[in-house]
Parts: sequence; C-alpha cells; structure tokens
Amino acid sequence: MANPLKFKVVVDPKLELQRQLEAAPVENAEALLVAYDILKTAHANGTLDLVNGLVGGRDIIAAKVAEYAKLPGGIAAIRNLLELSKILMAIDPETLDQLTRCVTAAVGQHQAETKPPSLWALARRATSEDSRRGLSFMTLVLAAVGKSLKGTPEK
Repeated sequence: MANPLKFKVVVDPKLELQRQLEAAPVENAEALLVAYDILKTAHANGTLDLVNGLVGGRDIIAAKVAEYAKLPGGIAAIRNLLELSKILMAIDPETLDQLTRCVTAAVGQHQAETKPPSLWALARRATSEDSRRGLSFMTLVLAAVGKSLKGTPEK
C-alpha cells in the first residue's frame, strides 16, 4: 500500500505576496499607490465598514428590497423614480448649478430680512425684468402641469 506524502509549505505566503507586488510592472505603480490611498481613506472614514456590512447582509437586503418592490406602492415608486430621472436628464447641469446658486443666494437674502417687505417693495420686486422672466417660466410649468392633469381621471 502506498504511503501518503507529507506536504510542507516552504514558501511564506506574505513573502510570496510581497514578491508578486515587487514584480508588478512599473507603469502600474502609480495606479497601485492611488488604490492604496483610496483604501486608506475608505477605511479611515468607515466606508469599508459600510461596504462590509452591505456585503455581509446582502441576502437580507435583497429580500427586503424585493419584498417592497413587489408591492403596488413599490412599483409606483420605482416608476416615479424613473420618470423623475427623465426630468433630471433633460436639465443642463450648468443651468441647474446656476439655479442652485441663485436659490441659495435668495434664501440668504430672505433670512437677512428682519421684517416682511412692504406691498410696494414686493410690487417693485415682482415687476423687475428678472422676476418677470422667472414668473414666465413658472407660468409655463404651471400650464404644462395643468395640461397633464386634464387627461388624468379624478379619483
């Protein structure tokens, strides 16, 4: 009868990994350093812990998502998100950035007002060229919303 051969590891796994890293092509060195930096940052701010938890709980998470997705409300929510994404895709990012900055500035101006403006001040503000341009846009949006509601049956 044959005698079993004894297997003895002669290579240290850590040394083998170090050898493989040293043998990597020089052109990949910068990419490796960037990857190390990303891993270090992800570890420092807890992102790796989050990813580890998501991977560890993937069965439970997938089951919950599937459970909610098959409900009528879940189906409607997914469809609504897809329709809202069409709106976001139609907006030029530069325009949205400018709108965000303008709205932020307007909120700051509103917070700086210590008392409500007078009716006369509101009328002057409403008749400025910029306000009329904004009102024109809002009336166009309002008309489009009204037109779309005309075709929907009432509940």
